[in-house]
Amino acid sequence: MLDALNNLKHKNSNNFFILAGPCAIEGEEMAFEIADRIKEICDKLKIPFIFKGSFRKANRSRLDSFTGIGDEKALKILKKIGIHFNIPTVTDIHTAEDAEMAAAYVDVLQIPAFLCRQTDLLVAAAKTGKVVNIKKGQFLSAESMQFAAQKILDTGNPNVAITDRGTMFGYQDLIVDMRAIPTLKSLHLPVILDVTHSLQQPNQSSGVTGGKPQLIETIAKAGIAAGADGIFIETHPNPSVAKSDGANMLPLDQLEALLEKLVRVRQAII
Repeated sequence: MLDALNNLKHKNSNNFFILAGPCAIEGEEMAFEIADRIKEICDKLKIPFIFKGSFRKANRSRLDSFTGIGDEKALKILKKIGIHFNIPTVTDIHTAEDAEMAAAYVDVLQIPAFLCRQTDLLVAAAKTGKVVNIKKGQFLSAESMQFAAQKILDTGNPNVAITDRGTMFGYQDLIVDMRAIPTLKSLHLPVILDVTHSLQQPNQSSGVTGGKPQLIETIAKAGIAAGADGIFIETHPNPSVAKSDGANMLPLDQLEALLEKLVRVRQAII
């Protein structure tokens, strides 16, 4: 997977890689600010970095939730970031039609957890030739993700990764079972731990997802120690005013200290 991303830096650092950025593209200035800071940190620590931003949020609880600034506008910002910083970019897709559209702007197509069994979506993503990152459904076992990945591979695209983002526990919480990481790694594909979404508290009575960002460091360190190849973190200069998923995002000014600790964990286990 990583070899397919020609503009990915620090591939030979023996570090974990990171997919990081805001939940959604809220505007060009904000996106560039976040990308610039993450790149600066990752270059300092020799961490391979893929910038993440959703061009559209289609999986919202309420009709009045923020869904985006416009598909083409957001995708153009993602492409501009990729070119300006010479880094790969990733965005979510929700329909088969999204795949071809988004592939013209980004390097990695991400399949949302709730859609990880949608064959037409997986096949459409695979056929673009882009790297495909499949998030494990909160309702699926780690073992069952082999079938989602195989749909990509059987389409002729070998560039696939799997991301764990916790498993439903009751109605309003998720748990992260670290046994899933070695289970997923047995598929011989890159395994990513989505740290921030694993700390969501979905299905709140307000219709706005909650979260436990104070546990980001705990989950991230455990994931690296368990052998995750990469981590996924949503970050924002001011999560309290973020238009999407602010309740479980990491403040941008806390990212460097966290990544420094994760690098030390990584060095201790290799």
